[in-house]
Amino acid sequence: MTKVLMVQGTTSDAGKSTLVAGLCRLFVRQGCKVAPFKPQNMALNSAVTIDGGEIGRAQALQAVACHLEPQIDFNPILLKPSSDTGSQVIVHGKALMKMEAEDYFGKNAEGYRVKAMAAVKESFKRLSDEYQMLFVEGAGSPAEVNLREGDIANMGFAEEVDCPVIIIADIDKGGVFAHLVGTLALLSESEQARVKGFVINRFRGDISLLQSGLDWLEQYTQKPVLGVLPYLHDLHLDAEDALIAAPDKSINTKLKVLVLVLPRISNHTDFDPLRLNPQIEFEYVSLQTQSQTHAQGTGQQRHSRLPPADLIIIPGSKNVRADLEFIREQGWDKEIEKHLRYGGKLLGICGGYQMLGHLIDDPEGIEDNAGSSEGLGLLPVVTELTSDKVLLQVEGVLSLLGKQAEVKGYEIHCGRSNLLMKLEQPLTLTRRAEDHQQNESTAVKRWQSEGMLSVDNQIFGTYMHGLFDSPQACQLLLQWAGMQDANSIDVNDIREQQLNRLADVLEEHLDLDAMNAIWN
Repeated sequence: MTKVLMVQGTTSDAGKSTLVAGLCRLFVRQGCKVAPFKPQNMALNSAVTIDGGEIGRAQALQAVACHLEPQIDFNPILLKPSSDTGSQVIVHGKALMKMEAEDYFGKNAEGYRVKAMAAVKESFKRLSDEYQMLFVEGAGSPAEVNLREGDIANMGFAEEVDCPVIIIADIDKGGVFAHLVGTLALLSESEQARVKGFVINRFRGDISLLQSGLDWLEQYTQKPVLGVLPYLHDLHLDAEDALIAAPDKSINTKLKVLVLVLPRISNHTDFDPLRLNPQIEFEYVSLQTQSQTHAQGTGQQRHSRLPPADLIIIPGSKNVRADLEFIREQGWDKEIEKHLRYGGKLLGICGGYQMLGHLIDDPEGIEDNAGSSEGLGLLPVVTELTSDKVLLQVEGVLSLLGKQAEVKGYEIHCGRSNLLMKLEQPLTLTRRAEDHQQNESTAVKRWQSEGMLSVDNQIFGTYMHGLFDSPQACQLLLQWAGMQDANSIDVNDIREQQLNRLADVLEEHLDLDAMNAIWN
């Protein structure tokens, strides 16, 4: 029988995703056939699967930990917030509908649970038939009593499939014993019995100073502490949602890059190869981090100045028109125009590419209220948002500065963009997700030009995510941005090193005999 273990957390960001990724890599190294699973995820960072669907970024990372390609069954339900009250619902990799929070959490919760749980169990069954071990990640906390009725993400799933659970808590946040005891106390008797132990995450200092607390916790709850994991400095793994600041770098950086933080920013893992590059001064720019200048008088617009930079990036967005309005509210559109006048480079990716055009039309209200928005007018492109989402893995060639480099990434967007005039298209891509559906011996690669480069060579727009992940392509893009002696880093190698580092730490600090006893 397949061994299943579910990791739930006392809070969001307690370390569930990281622990599951580490367990996946640890047991794969021991020769087991392992897969990750998350019944329901809510995240704006997602990945395109080999079978042409969409799952949470954390499950894509966990798939890498298992040496697997991402598959839709690893995350059958994905919710992508498009506003404060609405989310796009993705089932088995495909967007089905918009669901307002009042419907999702209110009177229709049980009806949604029935449908969603059926999809979850279908995926779980397929994975159980194929793999020896499944490590399941919960979402948020199982102690959110207001969400119990429609729960499919935590104990609702564990009870449905009858799997054991361990609970992880972040001691670095403080109150770790209250978090663990309080979480356990808010569970039902059957759910409490299902909890087989605790893991304490991100501990700093002398473990002997914690021992009396661990002894008390085990005696009070009658549950074992399966391990205390140390705080891992500079653990560079794909973040599911949190924006992670760049590590400290020398004063001798050679390029300044700004990424605009939009309210619905998505797929910001695109920029990890820049954030981690020691030659690049990298900054996520948000309204809160910038000094404000207020116009004189009343009723005038507030502006947020952007610091000088060589390259400004407008990232992907789950609500392009609303985030475009946000850019204008902050006065960043004027700051971008100033940046271009001084010779700076501008890159728009996915939603950012759509914003660079002349018009964004959403006649069906795909992302928010139906309507149209005037774009920044920097590229001759018009976009219409459609319910038919593009989900493709792509690979091909980037051509810039008379040079070429191989690229590999993905597209994930609702819009279709039409070019108003013919300009240089720097990317030549073939769609790997479509090719995967065909017989490998008969598949015919269909090459297509993609993206747009302005006449003055200052503005580049593309739908392709993962543009910087290929080291040669990243180096070429940095040269285009003005860094002539650019060195790139291989984020894929870094990811592998960090997953093995994480597995080493788990092997040292978890009680693996007690872990294995959970299944016996």
